Amino acid sequence: MFIVEETIAGPEAAQIPKQRGESLLDTAVRYAEERHWDVFPGAWLETADGTQRCSCGDRGCPAPGAHPARDDWATQATGSATVARRMWSMQPTASILLPTGRTFDAIDVPESAGFLALARMERMELTLGPVTCAPDRRMHFFVLPGAAAKVPDLVRRLGWPPASLDLVALGEGSYVAAPPTRFGSRGAVQWACRPTPANRWLPDVEELISPLAYACGRDR
Repeated sequence: MFIVEETIAGPEAAQIPKQRGESLLDTAVRYAEERHWDVFPGAWLETADGTQRCSCGDRGCPAPGAHPARDDWATQATGSATVARRMWSMQPTASILLPTGRTFDAIDVPESAGFLALARMERMELTLGPVTCAPDRRMHFFVLPGAAAKVPDLVRRLGWPPASLDLVALGEGSYVAAPPTRFGSRGAVQWACRPTPANRWLPDVEELISPLAYACGRDR
């Protein structure tokens, strides 16, 4: 079980558990060992002239310290706790990135819509998988693999042109940043719904798409 401490109140009275200061190495190993998620180390933050910068060297990096450090990141991702420990031992401050399209896909929505959807899902008594909230004001709902192929048709059936909603399904070839990865000085990725034994079995996107689409439609 992942250890959390204080909570932060957000829109729609949702709360985000704040993860304790566990090392990135230990956390990456936990993801591989306890959740059987593939992980790979991304970029990291470096301090220069009193300011934090992304290891990629781009002063205008849109996700400092929270993106892949290599073009071949997909082949680097591993589900082995032993390999994960070795990779983060080489660069202990590397961000923790999780490839989608393997053990899970992720539904990417704006933070405001995500909190609205969470409140609606709670009223509907839906079973959720883990959900992250990132400093770039995006939320990611973890669902069973295959969601990326289903979402466009599911959204159309609900009466929305897919391009009209700020809702994206991340599948093979994409990734999400995992807590406690930091986005430069903007803060760290946190859990809106933390991983627990109860949500080890992920929901199918068909179970969540209606409240997510509704929330994104309201958020336009």
